[in-house]
Amino acid sequence: MEPSKVYYTDFRVRPGDNLTAKLTRLIQAAGIQSIDMEKKFVAIKIHFGEPGNMSYLRPNWAKAVADQVKAQGGLPFLTDCNTLYPGRRKHALEHIESAYENGFTPFSTGCQVIIADGLRGTEERDVPVVNGEYIQEAHIGAAIMDADVFISLNHFKGHESTGFGGALKNIGMGCGSRAGKMDQHKSGKPVVQEGLCRGCRQCAKECGSDAIKFDTGKAVIDQELCKGCGRCIGRCNFDAIYNVNDSANADLCRKMAEYAQAVVHGRPCFHISLVQDISPYCDCHPENDAPILPDIGMFASFDPVALDQACADACLAATPLENSVLGENRRSGLNCCGDPFVDTTPAATWKECLEHAEKIGVGTRQYTLHQVR
Repeated sequence: MEPSKVYYTDFRVRPGDNLTAKLTRLIQAAGIQSIDMEKKFVAIKIHFGEPGNMSYLRPNWAKAVADQVKAQGGLPFLTDCNTLYPGRRKHALEHIESAYENGFTPFSTGCQVIIADGLRGTEERDVPVVNGEYIQEAHIGAAIMDADVFISLNHFKGHESTGFGGALKNIGMGCGSRAGKMDQHKSGKPVVQEGLCRGCRQCAKECGSDAIKFDTGKAVIDQELCKGCGRCIGRCNFDAIYNVNDSANADLCRKMAEYAQAVVHGRPCFHISLVQDISPYCDCHPENDAPILPDIGMFASFDPVALDQACADACLAATPLENSVLGENRRSGLNCCGDPFVDTTPAATWKECLEHAEKIGVGTRQYTLHQVR
């Protein structure tokens, strides 16, 4: 496979210029204008940030991308899927409120916010995974699959399970419905914390396999009947139901790559990553620690694998910030390896995701870097 082209620019601007204009120049140089968007629905997949977190991408970046889509005649919308874990983004009403609270409104971005998997995270499309080894059919948010064109706008940062979160994570995990997220994470099935259960029976109404009983007045999930879809997790308003077991990180990374394949295969796609505010952990946290690396720049490509590899390589070459968990770990005498993501989260296996994505044909890790001024 030929190397993919990845386009890059730094965060420097001269008087009279600005960063969102520079982002527009970057994505134009990378070829976004070659995509036919005339009167087509264009999903811009972004993470709106858990309220309390301050490192998520500012809505100004989303507006720059949406404006470019509209300039090409497209109909853009910002989108994400509901979360599997408790928080303020686990159903669409709170998710939209969180997006608005963090500045993602139609007035600030020029387009609507749509939660792709619906009110309770159950509106999904079952999509075959080409060359899938772990996942044969991915459960993807319906609005994402209903779009004609897909754009991922990614905050490239660290992650406590996958090493970093970039394009493939934003696409694979982020576009999964609640059942899809469960599919990627699970090596077990949901269980009930009895002390939090109110016996309201709403979870049983959501269960499609009749696996939830109330013999003692509290919910109990029959593990043999349960299909592991995770819909009961989203239905519980009291956070009494949770997934007790996670897959090993390497399996999680490979499944994530296969979910990304399901999203991007067979339709026009474009990918943008901003390597800034590189927090050690995901924007799903209701807080963020100090960045582990300095701001590096903006990257864009038609190939999400090459894009992630280019961003990772730029981070590997950067000097860690002393006042960070990465700096502390390296000063503490831990057995650090020089990889900022592994040195921050020793269990991280980020290379597994890129290697598997390349293996199943999502893209290539080989790239040429083209700088834009």
